[in-house]
Amino acid sequence: MAKTINFRRSRALHFIVILLTAIYCVGRAEAFENESLNYRVMYKWGLVNKQAGHATLSLRTDGIHYDTRLVAASESWADAFFKVRDTLIGVVEVKDFRPLIYKKLSHEGGDHKHDVVTYSYDGNNVIGEATRKKWDKNRNLKLNEKRTLTAAGLTVDMLSAFYYMRNRPYNEWENGHTLHINIFSGKRKEILTITYLGQETITVDKKTYRTYHITFTFTDPEKPGKQTSDPMDAWISADVQRIPIKLEGKLKVGKVQCFYTGSN
Repeated sequence: MAKTINFRRSRALHFIVILLTAIYCVGRAEAFENESLNYRVMYKWGLVNKQAGHATLSLRTDGIHYDTRLVAASESWADAFFKVRDTLIGVVEVKDFRPLIYKKLSHEGGDHKHDVVTYSYDGNNVIGEATRKKWDKNRNLKLNEKRTLTAAGLTVDMLSAFYYMRNRPYNEWENGHTLHINIFSGKRKEILTITYLGQETITVDKKTYRTYHITFTFTDPEKPGKQTSDPMDAWISADVQRIPIKLEGKLKVGKVQCFYTGSN
């Protein structure tokens, strides 16, 4: 158990946010209504299978913009080892899912971080003005930097990707079909690759779902093939709602699994 705790301190609970924000992004819909999707986050290693956190993904719309939010937190027992309180906020255009602003407010361990990306567009070119600030546990400012991110063509972030990808016609794709898009994190551009692996039937909390199975990889655009984070898997309900039912990411020690628990 000590090895599990040490690893969780450095990465496992932070992986909750990466996993959810990377994988809540599939389906096919012309527009989205107000919704809130809830998840429990499990850490599994051998016989250890314990709830490590919980998260909620929500969307509100005025018909022109989507206001999106992800809130993730570690459970109280895990806070003693590595406390996570993360909130991601985004504004996305309804018409074509172009992001306008992306924010990440994170409290992980003793550090507090605040990332903001503001978007502008010039034809096919996308410009993201990014600001990153970081404070230590005593609230001393450790980092305050600005940078400009650029890309050509379709570009999303860790929230707008959710809703763009929910419009993809997975039911029309053949097994092995892939899609590549630009994605901005708080400090760099990456390439997000989604691979469709076909339909599968899975059971979660004694409920059976017919799902689409997909995988996600993130790579460095300047070093083709070099992964910037571990691959992930998602199983999304093959119905009109296209709800991610199960999400999974492997760690060096064990894995993290997220399970859908219901909607508000």
